[in-house]
Amino acid sequence: MTPAPARQQQAKKKDDLGSSSDFESSPQRQASGRNGTGNGNGTRPPPAARPPKTLRERFLHSLPAYTGPHHVGYMEIELPARDPRHFSHIKRNHEHALKLDTVLFSVYYPCELDQGPGGRRKERRSAKLARPPWLPRPRDQTSKGYAKFLSISHVPVTAYIALTSMFTKLPAFRNARISDRWPPVAEGGESDVEDGDGGGETRKTDDEDRGKPKFPVIIFSHGLGGSRTVSSAICGELASFGFVVVAMEHRDGSGARTFVNKVGESPDLDSQDLDRETPAPRNEKETRGKTKTTRKTKPYYMVDYIFPEDNAKDTSPHNTRGVDTELREAQIEMRLAEIEEAYFALGLMQDGQGDRIAEENLRKKGNVGSSSKGLNGIDWEEWKGRLYLDSVTLMGHSFGGATTVQALRLEERFSWVSQGILADAWGPAMPESNGHRRVQKPVLSIGSEAFMYWKDNHKRVEQICREARAAGALCWMTTIRGSTHLSQTDFAVLYPNWMSLLMKTIVNPRRAIYLTVHSALEFLKITLPPQQTRFNQAWADEELLKFNSTVDDSETEVSFDHQPDDKWVAARLKIPNEFSLRLRNWFRWRRNVNPIVPRDASGKPLAGLLNWGAGKEIWVHLSPDKADLHTQEAR
Repeated sequence: MTPAPARQQQAKKKDDLGSSSDFESSPQRQASGRNGTGNGNGTRPPPAARPPKTLRERFLHSLPAYTGPHHVGYMEIELPARDPRHFSHIKRNHEHALKLDTVLFSVYYPCELDQGPGGRRKERRSAKLARPPWLPRPRDQTSKGYAKFLSISHVPVTAYIALTSMFTKLPAFRNARISDRWPPVAEGGESDVEDGDGGGETRKTDDEDRGKPKFPVIIFSHGLGGSRTVSSAICGELASFGFVVVAMEHRDGSGARTFVNKVGESPDLDSQDLDRETPAPRNEKETRGKTKTTRKTKPYYMVDYIFPEDNAKDTSPHNTRGVDTELREAQIEMRLAEIEEAYFALGLMQDGQGDRIAEENLRKKGNVGSSSKGLNGIDWEEWKGRLYLDSVTLMGHSFGGATTVQALRLEERFSWVSQGILADAWGPAMPESNGHRRVQKPVLSIGSEAFMYWKDNHKRVEQICREARAAGALCWMTTIRGSTHLSQTDFAVLYPNWMSLLMKTIVNPRRAIYLTVHSALEFLKITLPPQQTRFNQAWADEELLKFNSTVDDSETEVSFDHQPDDKWVAARLKIPNEFSLRLRNWFRWRRNVNPIVPRDASGKPLAGLLNWGAGKEIWVHLSPDKADLHTQEAR
């Protein structure tokens, strides 16, 4: 898509983005609270206490605290696969490249920092609970993996990460006790919950009467070059609002670098040594005055990003050869198998078999990539019966969005998945649908403005949304203005200046995360069963997805002011008069002339280069008819 005069762009709009009847631009209603995160009437409960920053974080890059009413716990789990196998015949270095031996994931969940009920365990406050690192261990190797993924020398990448975020911590607490408290009700509000058996009778009760809360589940799938912590801002934020979020680390060659701990002495696993660059350690023994060197088998292997052969840039919009469908479809199939393994582990927690997870967990002291704490301190009995596993939400960024779409199509295999959220999905990587495999479940697509200009990608995502809509499922397709592809990852939050200067990101990165999370919360409030959204008193209600017919059409039309030149499509935006705009912003903030913009909990403005104002931060391209929404709400 190339730049065109304004009138030509207006004429092209129907062809590129859908008919005018379907291209409903729904404005966001800005919260009126001081921090820009309220529900419009100033009654949202306050966020949980913030974890203290480390000394390094005070001078280096840090992640913002989560804004929900819950503290967030964190644990890492690596378990042997129930059915170890490889996917497709694709090989690298004469070894199967896509092989499922173990499954690795992190769990973000609502937690408690004080002592357990009845004084059964010692006091464990935030000062005594460790915070996990943002960069997965071993951190130097992970940095090298990112350099290889970017096809540049690892020395400057490792040095820069070491100087900025090598010691950045997640604002979450490792192995904290899962929360047994209901979140505080907003001032002036009432806590309406159903009876524990779901009998339908609604009653107002105190915390003591309703027992321990049960949490809905989200499984998050990362994109290319990602990891289990690359979208921690989104995963942790959702957990702070009452969700258990499982963040996968896929070992299908789509991540920058990951390590697989081997299980036992299986020769099948020993043959899967992908780390060909570094020779294995050797043992030296003295035999009759001579040194005999024997090769020592490593207890792990490393998986780096797999580039398609003869088509390394299959992710580029300008790639004339298209996507390497053989590799990508095999990767999606392996990703789905990993998600099934993680879901099985959740079932063990739910059934009171958490001790089995602790026994089989490979992320423990002595193993590669592990914390010395492992899963120490977890009381698995407290996880028994605490999860809703009959209507799980799948959420994925980029290639993870393509993974989510395929799971939604496999109704019989993933009957426990009830809806999907696509975060700037990579459309061309999605397998084509057929008459038997079509999306029939609710879908929310939250795209970036940079990807909106990638015409083929936008149309493919739109096809998915229409596929769900044709089956009678609720569907929204939205775009966050001024955002780029990494706006829904932690890189945007940790490196906002580089995002602004190199990718021309216009929206404030933290505001983009907020809009993503609260669009998801609004979507889940509509699509999840009512008993799973009892925490919604704590959710901001800005009606991000609802169509407001009172706003003039001229204010809701999609603007092409920031459409880049063709060579930068999907990679960055264009900022007209960029130098003067940045200069004006610099003088404005220096003079403390702060316009009315969203603010964080500390009162700091969340403005980007431009402030579109209330109702103009999100474009809604597709949305359900009002009649369909009323029908859903009546259920």
